[in-house]
Amino acid sequence: MKKKKVLLIGWDAADWQIIGPLLAKGEMPALKRIIDNGVFGNMSTMNPPYSPMLWTSVATGKTPDKHGVLGFIELMPDLKGIQPVTAYSRKSRTIWNILHNKGYKSNLVGWWPSYPAEPINGVVISDKFQKVSTDPTKPSVLPEDAIHPKDKYDEFKDLRMFPYEVTSEHVLPFIPRAKEIDQEKNKSIQILSRVLSHNTSVHNAATRLLRTSEWDFMAVYYDFIDHLCHSFMKYYPPKLDNVSQHEYEVYQDVIKGAYRFQDMMLERKLELIDEDTTVIVMSDHGYESGDRRIVKMPNVQAAPALEHRQFGMFAAMGPNIKKNEKIFGLGLIDIAPTLLHLFDLPIGRDMDGKPVLEMFKESKKPSFIDSWDDLDGDFAELDKDNSNSSVEFSDQETMEQLIELGYIERPDEKIETAILKTKCDLKHNLARVYLGKKDYARSKEILLELIKEEASIDKAPYYMDLITISLKYKEYDEAEKYLKAIRESETSVVYNLFFSEADILLGKGFPEKALKVYRAIISLKPNPEVWYKIGEIEYLLIRFEEAKIAFENAIELEPDRAKYHRALAECYVELGEYEEAVEYAFTSIELVKFYPAAHFVLGRALEKMGDLENAKLAYETAERLQPQNYERSKIAKENVAELQSLSSENSGREYLKHSEDQIVVVSGLPRSGTSLMMQMLAKGGQQILTDENRKADTSNPKGYYEYDPVMNIHKDNSWLSEAKNKSVKIVAPLLKYLDAKYRYKIIFMTRDLNEVVKSQQIMRGKDPETMPLRLMDSYQNLLKGVKIWKDREPGVEMIYVDYKDALETPEDVVSKVVEFIGKDTLDTQAMVSCVDKKLYRNRSKKVEK
Repeated sequence: MKKKKVLLIGWDAADWQIIGPLLAKGEMPALKRIIDNGVFGNMSTMNPPYSPMLWTSVATGKTPDKHGVLGFIELMPDLKGIQPVTAYSRKSRTIWNILHNKGYKSNLVGWWPSYPAEPINGVVISDKFQKVSTDPTKPSVLPEDAIHPKDKYDEFKDLRMFPYEVTSEHVLPFIPRAKEIDQEKNKSIQILSRVLSHNTSVHNAATRLLRTSEWDFMAVYYDFIDHLCHSFMKYYPPKLDNVSQHEYEVYQDVIKGAYRFQDMMLERKLELIDEDTTVIVMSDHGYESGDRRIVKMPNVQAAPALEHRQFGMFAAMGPNIKKNEKIFGLGLIDIAPTLLHLFDLPIGRDMDGKPVLEMFKESKKPSFIDSWDDLDGDFAELDKDNSNSSVEFSDQETMEQLIELGYIERPDEKIETAILKTKCDLKHNLARVYLGKKDYARSKEILLELIKEEASIDKAPYYMDLITISLKYKEYDEAEKYLKAIRESETSVVYNLFFSEADILLGKGFPEKALKVYRAIISLKPNPEVWYKIGEIEYLLIRFEEAKIAFENAIELEPDRAKYHRALAECYVELGEYEEAVEYAFTSIELVKFYPAAHFVLGRALEKMGDLENAKLAYETAERLQPQNYERSKIAKENVAELQSLSSENSGREYLKHSEDQIVVVSGLPRSGTSLMMQMLAKGGQQILTDENRKADTSNPKGYYEYDPVMNIHKDNSWLSEAKNKSVKIVAPLLKYLDAKYRYKIIFMTRDLNEVVKSQQIMRGKDPETMPLRLMDSYQNLLKGVKIWKDREPGVEMIYVDYKDALETPEDVVSKVVEFIGKDTLDTQAMVSCVDKKLYRNRSKKVEK
């Protein structure tokens, strides 16, 4: 039996948008070899996209709140200072710890963070190894605990390359016009030299291990692309307006050179492995290379991360890997479970990721254990209790590099201030992790603690996140309060508050005002997210053609955002262009395979096309991906199955069958006959949900049949559970707040709009002959919106009953209603007999006899 071997290579910030053109020109042949002989796809990142956090998630299969690495720097073990993040921060076992426990041999080179080196079965060249001084007069002492085992120290310490060893021959492939640079004023060559030397050191150690050691698993991490992007991406083609022509011409080749050099290092590693080795090349996030690049970074925590894109890259080849096939839905937390599965080891149920089974030609069902962290035994872990004495971390070089790259600010001269700020940054990062996981309650709890910190801390970033959470909770007054706090704060950062302002306006029911804000933004600069927001509002306002144009503009500016394609698919469904809807839904799924909303809209489009079998599959997928919160998919799947059954039975039944716990809703515009229908149902023996707080009067002499909580359904719809197997009156504007987990039979009362408005005018003590035209238009749009809403909701069936018909031909109406509800126990005679035609007042002139 052949021995399983896996080589994992991390390229920080590598992005398909830059790789694609280079592959087409034949300038990255090593990566092309992997793609041609394996699988490839997007790699979705996490929030916040800070590299030490992300690469630890790769190694553990867990999100940062679980694994404990929360930033670039941390407090020292004695809590009296700060230092670059170390392996001591990690509180979950990594893939190499687990493999050690199971007797496998692993090599680790440059992983961030991996210092101090862990005593695994194999070799660890930690991330402290390559961090050397740029000053030739200063010694770069390599701590003994930077390498494991210690007997490898002498073998590897001399493989380090120093920045001052970089020559013009090394620089010119990246900056052909380097001689034009004044190095006294411009530090660009020094930056390139440092990053180049560091990554060459990593490569030297990696290739030495590949040539001279036996191993089962090996992981190598390079920050080459990421660090050069932070310094030189603003010069990458196409030229940005605020970059000078001379600087553009001098530095435009640096990024392309970084990718080509990385590919050359990959080519050498591929030469040193055999065909039985599985190779994975991946990045933790992408990097903006178009119009969204930032020339001058704002003064916020880890500002360069603002240019990190949502998607990194992934490519793999090996003996059991499919060939030349794109795979979808990959996330950083999926790597560790996939590696465990590759080694036939169980996956921890406490891991947030899942094995990427789609990449294998043949794959058995994965096995699971509760947690690798709870097992006893030798996992080659660091002694956390001894961390204070064991870390030799006077690492000014690493701190300076992080400062120069903009990931951290230069620590305050007062150590107390630096410690406080670091504590706050780490807590804020944790809050952002919870925010990314949609655990809004925990995130908010931390943020509310942070805004109570002393005045020297800039609290504007905390308020920004609190606005996001308030909007998620639909607490618009709270969001407005935090927005005001930012505007009144003394922050040095200029925040773009347009999004927050518009979202608050939209939440408070002013879509046209929100749209005006977004259109003002878009007139200044094209922005895909703003176009998306414009599309959402136009969609909400039932202007689907305008929404379609907005979503198309968003896709043109950023074609790999799944939600833009999903939104456009929904537009096409509403426009009746179902084939186009299917196409964009599929594109959305290709970008993010595990996207329940995209599978749901695919199901809607296929159902409209009559492809019920595939529609059912799409709904099943949406339900499976989000079983707790996607009841609509479950109901839609059941509806399709019933439609298939009806088709085969040829029963002629018009409505879906009566459902257990269904809710009968009587709706319509105010004064459209809803009280009459509620009275008919009550007389027929249908249970009514009413508190009878609103008493009968001259406008409704037989009662209103209302239930007070209905008026606050937009804030709280949990009371709907009380309406199961009953009838409740809910006016038309509130229907959209129904909980999608229930099934509803809606009897929608219609009436001539002139009569409705006239009746309302009398009830309000206004002149009944004065017709408010804006109100009439609003009602017409509302009625149109109800029809569209009903069509989107699989749990909703609706019939229309005209008020005039209910009064003049009650027998026909009762027969229709009873058949619709699906209950044969209602007293139809009682329902008919309760109708009083004398109550048909405020008739429109055109219907009077």
